[in-house]
Amino acid sequence: MNVAPPETSKKYDLGFARWVYENVDGGDKLSMCMQCGMCSGSCPIGTEMDHGPRKIFMMIRAGMKDAVLSSNTMFNCTSCYNCVVRCPRGVPVTYILQDLGRVAQRMGYAEAQKTDNARFAKAFFWSTRLFGRTDERLFTFKYYLSFGIGEAIKKAMANMKLAMSLVKHKRMHIGMPHKIKGTKDLKAILDKAAEIEKGRQGI
Repeated sequence: MNVAPPETSKKYDLGFARWVYENVDGGDKLSMCMQCGMCSGSCPIGTEMDHGPRKIFMMIRAGMKDAVLSSNTMFNCTSCYNCVVRCPRGVPVTYILQDLGRVAQRMGYAEAQKTDNARFAKAFFWSTRLFGRTDERLFTFKYYLSFGIGEAIKKAMANMKLAMSLVKHKRMHIGMPHKIKGTKDLKAILDKAAEIEKGRQGI
């Protein structure tokens, strides 16, 4: 994706709908949506979304750029693919939502920055980049720290019993983090991937 969404001060701008059709993964199939609601009805956590997939698609068609990109819908999607499997028109709902989430994050929309999914993903990537794998202790506390030091301590204490149980059953080790061989090579690969992605996005 190397074209930014159109700038607009209007609540409804069909230029945004055209942009989604042409630039978002799966967006070219969005015109096939017949608003049957199968996607929203099949979503196991649709009640946690401020707008279900069906409504988000209608909002895209109406050109409601800010309302769509500030929605929490994309970040509550668990990628279970119920919507994709059950859509009678073959619309790749999950792919569209995932790509819209990346657009919202890249453009700095608040929901994309504060969502638990974004915090979790950043902590996960930090651990993977540093060690080549996830260290449950450090990566979890890194995630907790994204809420502030006070909240991090509260969350850590609240989950201490679970952590000790994992240690007892040898599901979580104590000691120095385990690393893969060649972490420098892995970092170089990830840096190159980030460079390529920025080039595609025109950043």
